Amino acid sequence: MKRLGKQTWKFSNPVYVQATGTVVGPLESKGPLSNSFDQVYDNLYCGEDNWELAERRLMMDSIEICLKKKKRQRNDIDFFLAGDLLNQTVTSNYVARAMEVPFLGMFSACATSMETLALGAMMIDGGYGDLVLAATSSHNATAERQFRYPTEFGGQRPDSSTYTVTGAGSILIGTSPAKVAINEATIGKVVDMGISNPFQMGEAMAPAAAQTIQAHLNETGRDAMYYDFIVTGDLSRVGSGIVRKLLQEKGIVFKNNYEDCGVMLYHPNQPVFSGGSGPACSAVVTYGHLMKEMEQGKIKKLLVVATGALLSPLMIQQKESIPCIAHAVSFEAGG
Repeated sequence: MKRLGKQTWKFSNPVYVQATGTVVGPLESKGPLSNSFDQVYDNLYCGEDNWELAERRLMMDSIEICLKKKKRQRNDIDFFLAGDLLNQTVTSNYVARAMEVPFLGMFSACATSMETLALGAMMIDGGYGDLVLAATSSHNATAERQFRYPTEFGGQRPDSSTYTVTGAGSILIGTSPAKVAINEATIGKVVDMGISNPFQMGEAMAPAAAQTIQAHLNETGRDAMYYDFIVTGDLSRVGSGIVRKLLQEKGIVFKNNYEDCGVMLYHPNQPVFSGGSGPACSAVVTYGHLMKEMEQGKIKKLLVVATGALLSPLMIQQKESIPCIAHAVSFEAGG
């Protein structure tokens, strides 16, 4: 592994995407990317007794689908890296209990998908494993209950707020040559612009996304048009507009090669306020739709910038501002 600048790693040994698995809930299955997912559920309970068990089911299903595609067993995995939104990442912890493989629980809020993938690729590049599984999940009802109000409360929310995605995404990476390779990872810095309104997540996270994108392009010596497609994790319609403006001020201009996963996942008329959010947002779009686009040759070079708000309910109650982060991973097809 070679370090480029302060934030970017370039992998010296090939790291390839072996397989992915994606599972989503009812609203996501009715969006424009519905044909990209491996499994869908038609209600939030996913056949379980409560929402927390439902989220656990989502992650476990995505893992089983991922492993089945590659005809691998759980004991073939060298390391399992996972995270979610619930306190102490309990979804990941309980899934790891069932997996019975070496486990690292991780948390970067909604940026966890690319955090787990970046560190998993580093482990493979460094020779510490041949197969690493990374997974993340979120569930609208579990997140609402923890961070805001139970859904039964019916609390009003502004149009600028986001809607937590119900879903899970898993990715198996390793050394065996495959259609899609992972080339670099850019690790974000925590950025806090003093925003304390938990209904303004896109606005809060946009500066962190801009910082990571700028660092990645500067440290790799590229411009934005090097990539066929650049996606942010869950800035929504509000935050994605802000990140465009922030980068334009730095001389970085997108043409038709930028979008946000939280915008891509839903139709404009779906009841999701300004767009999707949650760790599963970037995971299901990337490991579902975008990986299929790369495997089919429609996208050759992809940069995924997952975004996360590192808050907790207690910090919001204490009127703290929201620290945010963004982690980026670059993919290349045919390499």
